Amino acid sequence: MEKHAHTRAVLNRMSRAIGHLASVKEMVAEGRECSEVLIQLSAVRAELAAVSKVILKDHIDHCIVDAVKKEDEWTIERLKEAVDRLL
Repeated sequence: MEKHAHTRAVLNRMSRAIGHLASVKEMVAEGRECSEVLIQLSAVRAELAAVSKVILKDHIDHCIVDAVKKEDEWTIERLKEAVDRLL
C-alpha cells in the first residue's frame, strides 16, 4: 500500500481528536457541565473536519488526478460516494 504525502499530519490530527474524545468521556463520567462537554465535542468535530480535509485534498491530488488520466470512472464514483457520506 502506498504511503500518502500527509500521513504524519493525519496521524497527528487523529491523535488530537482521540485525546479530545477521551477528555469528553472523562467529563461525562465526572458529571461535568453540559456546556463544557459540548465545547470539547466541538473540538473533536473540528479535528475530524481538519483531518478529513487533509485526506480529501491528498486523495484528489494523487488518486483522482491519476483516475482522470486513466479514465477510471470507478475511482471517481467512489470519491463522490465518500464526499456524500462525509457531508
